[in-house]
Amino acid sequence: MIEYLSSIEGVSENHLNGFFVGWKSAPTAATLLKILQGSNHVVLAIDEETRNVVGFVTALSDGVLSAYLPLLEVLPAYQHKGIGSELVSRMLKQLGDLYMIDLSCDEDMQPFYEKFGMHKSHGMMLRNYGQNV
Repeated sequence: MIEYLSSIEGVSENHLNGFFVGWKSAPTAATLLKILQGSNHVVLAIDEETRNVVGFVTALSDGVLSAYLPLLEVLPAYQHKGIGSELVSRMLKQLGDLYMIDLSCDEDMQPFYEKFGMHKSHGMMLRNYGQNV
């Protein structure tokens, strides 16, 4: 069974392994913990048997007008089980009726986010691929 939490209380680096598969410079578990601590909003998917985090979504927000969803990750062994959809649904509920909720994703992920009423958009980005995270 999967438990969903909106707090990182009790989560340590030991609970955060196996994420960022395929990233050129994958964040370590220690960095992921800092990311979760620095986010305005988080939703975690916890495997109730192992107590490990198996998925998460983060949001940065001004709490008034806008929010940005920088990360949605589900461990490979837990994908295609509805966990990512549940994480996004719970996050959108947390963010309520903010005027704008934005994210950037690869083109192959756009149909997933369209299921939540999101629309394709244009944007700009900068990536410091040489930076170790």
